[in-house]
Amino acid sequence: MRRQFTGWPPQAMDVLWQLQGEPTRATKERYRADRERLVRRPMIALLNDIADTDPRYEDFSVWHFRTGAWWWQHQSAVIRLGRKVEIGLRLSLDGLRIQGAWWYPDPGQVDTFRSAVASESGGRELAAIVDDVRHKGYDISGDMMKRPPRGYSASHPRADLLRHRSLIAARSLGCEEWLHTPEAADRVLSAAADLDALLTWLARHVNHAATAPADVPTT
Repeated sequence: MRRQFTGWPPQAMDVLWQLQGEPTRATKERYRADRERLVRRPMIALLNDIADTDPRYEDFSVWHFRTGAWWWQHQSAVIRLGRKVEIGLRLSLDGLRIQGAWWYPDPGQVDTFRSAVASESGGRELAAIVDDVRHKGYDISGDMMKRPPRGYSASHPRADLLRHRSLIAARSLGCEEWLHTPEAADRVLSAAADLDALLTWLARHVNHAATAPADVPTT
């Protein structure tokens, strides 16, 4: 299979450099065509190649520029694996960043997440997955309550996970010479493999209401 993605040209970073700070409208218009060709189009090619490796990665979007300067300085894209469960990619002068996220939850998803975390089988599995992802160098974050939700003791063995109203695992992939070569696709696929267990758990437990009662929470 012939790959579309050959890497971001070195000139892509030159374009992003010109858009730093608060670029004027005239500056944005001057670099619009170059940014599309050198920054955004390679991201589309990358995600097309990623999608060719696994049908789960076929639902993706690569953002256009928006009004704010941030959107001109960062090229973002998402691969949707479930409702509100995504792989996110972002290119900037800092390099390429990846995250696996369940965020901006739909009504009911937080309760479903908590029920799964509180269950002994699903909760223990997620705790082990999060520890593994963290040990691989990913930062774990998300929208979190200051304390466990009502009905769960602060001494619950997974109290920290119960505080989450979203869950994100992210890390920088770097800004080395491979970014300008097809190797960048392999780096993304390797990182996606790191995140696979987490995102599969989230897609399974958060996207679908439990069909059987959860185990009684440990308090």
